[in-house]
Amino acid sequence: MEEKFVPTFKTKYLEEVAPALFKELGYKSVMQVPALEKITLSVGVGEALVNKKLLDATVKELEQIAGQHVVKTKARKSIANFKVREGQEIGAMVTLRGDNMWYFLERLIGIALPRVKDFKGVKPHAFDGHGNYSLGITEQIIFPEIDFDKIERISGLNIAIVTTAKTDEEGYALLKKLGMPFAK
Repeated sequence: MEEKFVPTFKTKYLEEVAPALFKELGYKSVMQVPALEKITLSVGVGEALVNKKLLDATVKELEQIAGQHVVKTKARKSIANFKVREGQEIGAMVTLRGDNMWYFLERLIGIALPRVKDFKGVKPHAFDGHGNYSLGITEQIIFPEIDFDKIERISGLNIAIVTTAKTDEEGYALLKKLGMPFAK
């Protein structure tokens, strides 16, 4: 029988992080231990209203970063001040689950974040009150998959890490043990 390759971060979570959190937070059941549920990447491309090529280039770059298919997002309602009509394509997003999620988190923590200019750590107070963490990245070029010479323009990227944690403290403990470089 062929053995399936398990992502390094998933192995680290199962063998080190989950047992440590179980002991540290005093849970009665292993099902209470917080875990990663999904990671959502999204990009807003406001200039796509004028230049459709920008959205296509952004979708291609996001697919390189995520390693899976990306969905174009449409405006939910019209906003006259921004010249946006309901149904126009103005962004892209992708949801990572399973092994792809673990691979992306490993690349984010180990390779991409250290490549940020003047990096001092990510903000520890960017939790939403339910243990989920949101992170904004100003340049997509910090990911090694992106070829700097072939990009249309430098754009930002929103990353939402959704966990099963009930509180921010549990979510913080989970991400800290996984190696997220929080600022002091």
